[in-house]
Amino acid sequence: MAQQPSFHLDDEIQKTSRHIKGTLIATVYHQSESLYTVARIRVKETSEKYDEKEVVVTGILPPLREDELYLFYGKFKDHPKYGKQYEVEFFQKEMPQSKEAMIQYLSSDLFKGIGKKTAEHIVEVMGNDAITKLLESPEYISQIPKLTEDQAKNLHESLLQNRGLDQVMMAVQPYGIGPQLAMKIFQTYQDESLSVIKKEPYRLIEDVSGIGFHRADEIAKGNGMQVNHPKRIQAACQFVLRDQGIDLGHSYLPMEELLEGVRRLLADGKNTVDEMSIFREIQDMESEQRLIVKENVVYLPSLYFAERGFAQKMNDLVQRQQNDYHIEDGKLKTELAALEKRLDMKYANSQKEAIKKALTSSLMVLTGGPGTGKTTVIKGIVELYSEIHGVSLNPDDYKGKKESFPVLLVAPTGRAAKRMTESTGIPAHTIHRLLGWKGGGNFEKNEDEPIEGKLLIVDEMSMVDIWLAHSLSKALPNHIQIIFVGDEDQLPSVGPGQVLKDLLQTEHIPHTRLVDIYRQAEGSSIIRLAHEMKNGNVPEDLLIPQSDRRFFPCSGEHVFQAILQVCENAIKKGYTSRDIQVLAPMYKGPVGIDRLNVELQRLFNPEKPNQRQLQVANVFYRKGDKVLQLVNQPEDQVFNGDIGEIVAVIYARENTEKEDQIVISFDEIEVTYKRSEFHHFTHAFCCSIHKSQGSEYPIVILPVLKSYYRMLKRNLLYTAITRSKEYLILCGEQEAFTWAVQRSDELERFSGLKIRLQETLLEKDLMNETLLNETN
Repeated sequence: MAQQPSFHLDDEIQKTSRHIKGTLIATVYHQSESLYTVARIRVKETSEKYDEKEVVVTGILPPLREDELYLFYGKFKDHPKYGKQYEVEFFQKEMPQSKEAMIQYLSSDLFKGIGKKTAEHIVEVMGNDAITKLLESPEYISQIPKLTEDQAKNLHESLLQNRGLDQVMMAVQPYGIGPQLAMKIFQTYQDESLSVIKKEPYRLIEDVSGIGFHRADEIAKGNGMQVNHPKRIQAACQFVLRDQGIDLGHSYLPMEELLEGVRRLLADGKNTVDEMSIFREIQDMESEQRLIVKENVVYLPSLYFAERGFAQKMNDLVQRQQNDYHIEDGKLKTELAALEKRLDMKYANSQKEAIKKALTSSLMVLTGGPGTGKTTVIKGIVELYSEIHGVSLNPDDYKGKKESFPVLLVAPTGRAAKRMTESTGIPAHTIHRLLGWKGGGNFEKNEDEPIEGKLLIVDEMSMVDIWLAHSLSKALPNHIQIIFVGDEDQLPSVGPGQVLKDLLQTEHIPHTRLVDIYRQAEGSSIIRLAHEMKNGNVPEDLLIPQSDRRFFPCSGEHVFQAILQVCENAIKKGYTSRDIQVLAPMYKGPVGIDRLNVELQRLFNPEKPNQRQLQVANVFYRKGDKVLQLVNQPEDQVFNGDIGEIVAVIYARENTEKEDQIVISFDEIEVTYKRSEFHHFTHAFCCSIHKSQGSEYPIVILPVLKSYYRMLKRNLLYTAITRSKEYLILCGEQEAFTWAVQRSDELERFSGLKIRLQETLLEKDLMNETLLNETN
């Protein structure tokens, strides 16, 4: 009889030994991402009081096969709609035990190139426990005569592939890691999975989403890892730098905070690790360049070198000979006056100065709040650059020519780039698309292959983290002029750093701050509200209805109903889900994003008879749904934050790949997603304020509640309110609004960019002085 692999079962299951053994009749439902499965099983054996010949099992399971025998552990539950079902808590595949079963298994389509005769020959040579022998000692394969080299290779690879996931599941199950995460581990490491689990469990933290330090630490301790082992302490240091550093927007952590964070993380009842032991490991990691320690602060190397590399490039730009960009003042005035006449507009003095400084500098930072004319200035810069340098702004004029389009406009999101195109009339792209993103932190454009262009304008710079800023700076050619544009009062980047803020606070970096609200914006009560809030003031007319703004005082469930009522009224006036954007700061709760999306879908795109839809967990996706892209897909020219609409739902039985599909239209691009990719998007009837950054909507509806207290801060509310172009609806509690406006205590980010900017400038000055002295 074949030896069964050992594994631990849940205590309750182990005590009762409740099980059902059987084979697959049919898979009713299987979600490839979550692995949630509903299947009909032919019962071969059971410890339960159950006399039927088949049973419906449900649970987190990998794809089941009709030619394999399974042992399911769990318990019966009565489903209100579907009746009695067996809820699986753990399972295992049963190894074929008879000669006939083993031959049938080896000759199945699991093993490419192995037919029935070859399978019979393998079993004849190896016996009924052939699979166990071959898995434990792969060298046995070479001892099977008549087996070709390709057959031997395919047999070995298939055995590892088909049994590997089972072994991984068994190895991690005692630590509370279920099939879904086990699948991720196996997909990440393949045949190295068991080795990583046993010898390098802390690698799981960085490589497998969903596994944090505590889970990896449990595995390590289960494998005999000592409390004060260097590998454990070092893994904790890196985890704290990510969990308490990067995840909160920090580029580094002060040494004392890192020591305390690691000490707390490693505390295990009576077993503690002293700070001196932690400090020694930090020193060892520094000597190996796995950490960078500067002025008593600790960096992960990628962040330190990103700060330093970006700072060096900015200083190179600033110190470039300004004669390269000198334009006579008289010519500037003449061309600017001609531009005003052609565009039939009048620039304010501050806007004229901003345009002049941008055109005569190698680097400039432009900032200002809503209504101060940033977009107007960008268009003015582009138009005047074209006139002064005699270059065309028609992309068609550069087709088939060596010379590339001279003006590059980019933004962090597709929506923000689209707004740049609409305001200037020339193409704009995401930063990722300009750089040719290849996944991870890798781009096609870099020092060796820089971007082509003469003027680069980057909008929504507050959203750009230090990693992306560094990648962009590496791809800049020596001759280019660059202008960073953004609102410093908006939310900082989701990733680490505060690039825009640090640039604005560095004296030798040229910048212009627009503060005046201009005529076209003076009539907007939304813009006035934003500027009042920015200064920490709550306007006296907050509750008084305005032509473009209204506050509905309500609380609790009434807020939820008010939002639905406002949307319903807007629909009656001809607005669609693309015009209306509900924003909320939290996903969970009675007025959270998740619940709002469910109810707003019923309002904007209700279920109809025979309507095509697909279910993912508790969510239904239908044709016409508004959706939000959650990840970058450069191969499809779709990026995180893009909003689209589902235009087709295709069932697995209708396509050759036999997998459910959804087609989403993003403006002029249509992208097809397989079911395994459905986690790349979500409903967007309501979305987070962070995800809305860089976008504008005709109507913004914003719930403001005291239950959001942890998230209610001035810059969050300011960002949400400035997303509205035409009409703003606030629903909630005035007290909560006041709290948010008065709370400017946003987390102070640990960023060393300002220091790096000063440091690299000083180094460059010293280098130039040394060269000068040597020359003399």
